[in-house]
Amino acid sequence: MARLKPDNGGSRQRMLRMRAAALLLLLASFGANAIVVRDDVPDLRYRMAVSEFPPLADMPGEGHGVLIAPQWVVTAAHAVGWQHAVDAVVVGGTPRAVRRIVVHPGYKQPPQAMIDAALKSGDWEAFFAFAATSDDIALIELAEPVRDVAPARIYNGSALGKVVRIMGRGATGTGSKGHSVHGPNRTDLRQGYNRIGIEETRWIGYDFDPPPNALPLEASAGSGDSGGPILVAVDKEWQVAGVAAWKRGQVEGTELRPGRYGETSYGVRLGNYAGWIEETMTSGGD
Repeated sequence: MARLKPDNGGSRQRMLRMRAAALLLLLASFGANAIVVRDDVPDLRYRMAVSEFPPLADMPGEGHGVLIAPQWVVTAAHAVGWQHAVDAVVVGGTPRAVRRIVVHPGYKQPPQAMIDAALKSGDWEAFFAFAATSDDIALIELAEPVRDVAPARIYNGSALGKVVRIMGRGATGTGSKGHSVHGPNRTDLRQGYNRIGIEETRWIGYDFDPPPNALPLEASAGSGDSGGPILVAVDKEWQVAGVAAWKRGQVEGTELRPGRYGETSYGVRLGNYAGWIEETMTSGGD
């Protein structure tokens, strides 16, 4: 069984710095979806059951992906890169053994010096620019096909202006205060909605708007949201337009307080990678 492991030469301190940097990559604690909600809407209205979107995949530590073919899960590359080993992912409530992970050849990890400089100064502009040029996508091949969950289809059209559905479990909070970077990153599964206002070659993005401009269940990806689905409704079918990747928000000095109103969240635009996805799944090569 194939495993993806991090560079064993790094120290625990380096890993902690990488995890802190990932706060700005929607990874925040490298992983699980974290839905941040409106202050004026009860949290219970955002709760959801796994059965409401069975193709959602849970990574072993934190993080998500989406089943897009019986034997394949798509996720963000950085959501698997930090994991000690990805032996299995959970789809439909059942652990599924992993055969291998294929990371896009255009994926680039940020240089450690860049991370250290940003953490010290609070200036993340170089980091944001770097993140925008990376092909942050990976495919997970399962050891056996999933036969009890129907895969989600990839959305290949334009998502600009469309209302999208986001979901996940992890750190949560409200838009006025955001959420703590030290809080728990696996909690109850939540979902919310937003509207795509940015569409680029690699990315789709949306802003977290406060009332009265917000959608009724306006929400944003929060810390640890990497790999989670960004869904578009097509004839009552939820198709995957993107997976959560990184965010650009307010940084006050060196304090990171993600999840506040005004942040922009970016997801990998899967339509841009449809050819690579198809080739990888059919060729059997890396």
